[in-house]
Amino acid sequence: MTSSAPHSSTLRFSLLIAAVVVVLDQWSKRWALNALADGRSRHVIWTLDWNLTFNSGMAFSRAQGIGPYIGVVALIVIVVMLLSVRRSGGRASTVAVGFVVGGAIGNLADRLFRGEAWLRGSVIDFIDFRWWPIFNVADMGVTIGGALLLLAALFDSRRAPA
Repeated sequence: MTSSAPHSSTLRFSLLIAAVVVVLDQWSKRWALNALADGRSRHVIWTLDWNLTFNSGMAFSRAQGIGPYIGVVALIVIVVMLLSVRRSGGRASTVAVGFVVGGAIGNLADRLFRGEAWLRGSVIDFIDFRWWPIFNVADMGVTIGGALLLLAALFDSRRAPA
């Protein structure tokens, strides 16, 4: 067994998680496009609604129309995260990278394939709590992954010898 075997297995595990996030994200967006095509919101429970929107900007619908720049940044984030997983040995970091990369790919796919020009597509959002900006499964992946990365860094710093 070579010394790169553990690194390749962590990369494969991150990529597996990313693939699951991308599949769930794209499946749920396809569902939203079909089920919510009439433009009407659907009440689910409490303050949760399904409400189809299209976001050409970034988080919280800020900076509309800068999709190509966001797409380039997403590509850079994907590459950096996948390279970083080889240096991190922790399971939490490996899982976190998978969530972030999967979420970034899911939204990047919308920008690539749901528009008239290169990276000019809008991200499909449909999960609406009415008290928080509308989001999607890919956004959940990025958020969960980011939180896990922060927690992993916090716990790793506490374990490091002084």
